[in-house]
This record gives sequence, structure tokens and C-alpha cells, in this order.
Amino acid sequence: MVSFVSGNNLRAGYVIKYNNQLYRVMTAEHRTPGNKRAFMQVKLRNLKDGTQTEIKFRADEEIERAEMEQVEMEYLYSDPSGYCFMNCVTYDQLFLEESLLAEAKKYILPNTRVQVEFCDDKAIGISLPETVDLKVEDTEPQLRGATASGSGKPATLETGLVVTVPQFINIGDVVRVSTSSGAYLERAK
Repeated sequence: MVSFVSGNNLRAGYVIKYNNQLYRVMTAEHRTPGNKRAFMQVKLRNLKDGTQTEIKFRADEEIERAEMEQVEMEYLYSDPSGYCFMNCVTYDQLFLEESLLAEAKKYILPNTRVQVEFCDDKAIGISLPETVDLKVEDTEPQLRGATASGSGKPATLETGLVVTVPQFINIGDVVRVSTSSGAYLERAK
């Protein structure tokens, strides 16, 4: 069964078929330029080769949404053959190439549960939880006299992700990070 979504209803995270290719919608912004017709300005990432492109869809244009199956899997480890995930129900293991994970690899640690997305029985990527808790591996010491609402400082987390954190965060602290924006949210624990 083929499902369609109007250009007006495109949202970030959707996987669509466009020009016989699968694309993930990275951003979707509704625009109404003066007295002209409204459209959606959409940034797409090709799931096959990772290239990004921007497209304008008319508000009433019908776009084919890819039928996807999501399977809960647990990330186990990575090695030269890829990133190993285990199906939480059947315990089958699956290796995904690094290119399929893109930026998501900066948010996962061993034993992290994610949704692996399949289209036509082929893994096309993963869907992360809204937030993840990661340990601070490296950051500058707190500046004397700096307030919590003052300027932030860069911190390198255990996965290699660099985020801006408040001055009171130290090495060894666990912080909560948004997986959609990559921004620091709060200190965890």
C-alpha cells in the first residue's frame, strides 16, 4: 500500500521517495512569500549516498512517503565490519555500515536501545531516542566568578560529540543532550 503526504504536511524525520530515490527529511519550513503561493522549503538527505539537497514542494503537492518498519534493537559494539545491533526480541544480530548512521553514531553507546528503520527489508538508518545521557570526557575548568547563566564552554563527551555546556559542568559529569539539535539540556544525575 502506497501512502502520500501533502507538501504542507512534510515533517523532519519523514522518509520519502523522490525521483525514485529514498530521502530523509532533515528540515521542513513553511514559507509564504508575499502575495505568492505557499510552499515547503525542505532539506533532504539521500539515504543511499548521503548527499543533501534542498527542494521546494507546493503546499498541495502529493509526495510518496516510504513504507517503513521499525524494529527495536540494542547497539552492542563496532568493529571493522560495522556497527553491531541486536534485535531485542529474536536476538538476531545485524551489522550496519558507518555511512547509514551518519551523525547518529555520536549519540549511541553500547547497550543503547534504538529503532532500526527498514524499507523493503533493507536497513536504511536508525531513529534515536529524544535525549541521551553522556559523560563529559574533557572540558576546561570553571572560570572564577562565572555565573550559571553566563557564557558556556565546549565539552567533549564520551562519544566524541562536542557540545557547549554551562561553566559549572566538570570532567566526569553526566549531561543530557538532545539528539535532534545536539544541544546540552541539563546535568543528569
